[in-house]
Amino acid sequence: MNERDIKVPGICGVVEDGVLPGLFAYEAGQSCVGDHFSWFIQNCLPEEYKKHGNVHQYLREKAEQLTVGESGLVALDWWNGNRSVLVDVDLTGMIVGLTLQTKPEEIYRALIEATAYGTRKIIENFRENGLAVDVMYASGGISQKDPFMMQIYADVLNIPVVVAAASQGPALGSAIFGAVAAGAYPTVEAAIAKMGTAESKTYTPFETNARVYTKLYHEYRLLHDYFGRGGNDVMKRLKEIKKCSKN
Repeated sequence: MNERDIKVPGICGVVEDGVLPGLFAYEAGQSCVGDHFSWFIQNCLPEEYKKHGNVHQYLREKAEQLTVGESGLVALDWWNGNRSVLVDVDLTGMIVGLTLQTKPEEIYRALIEATAYGTRKIIENFRENGLAVDVMYASGGISQKDPFMMQIYADVLNIPVVVAAASQGPALGSAIFGAVAAGAYPTVEAAIAKMGTAESKTYTPFETNARVYTKLYHEYRLLHDYFGRGGNDVMKRLKEIKKCSKN
């Protein structure tokens, strides 16, 4: 949020008083995060991995044993197109660096890292256009279930990642606004002071990891611009060939 209406390219929208009175709320996001991992587990895992009760947990435990950059992989998180900042549904995913030695947990970690790189790209876009972003707040689902992923986000973004205590953030927000509308509180700020929840955990970047991730993010950004900004439209050409083959 910001006190001024700043034009930021590639975002989903900006609304005055959209979250708090007197502030402009800026919206940007990714088309595929949780679905990213579900796709991988449903379609790409060998049977021996599926024998473990909680497959996500099993993959996380194995991926956690890897050092940053050990897999030699960089992925583009466009399995469902790109929402921000390219705003292009015809883009598709990519993994660079696969070899005959690549293991499922390495791909799984690369996919997690790809979503973090995508988030960093969004944050850098805000910064480049005059909006400061010094901390990331996460709520719900993944943020509360997956400390491994949250630490990767902190390391990739190189800023603190704060996890909200509320498990249902949108529901709590609706309740806060409902309480103000009903007259229980005079202002949104007053309702937040009484109804809001504290932070449950803060993840801070590991300096060594952040340095390596900055190098990997540089490679992500080169791929992002080459395949996403017209350097090579092979993803769209492949989609067209696929479409024609079905007719």
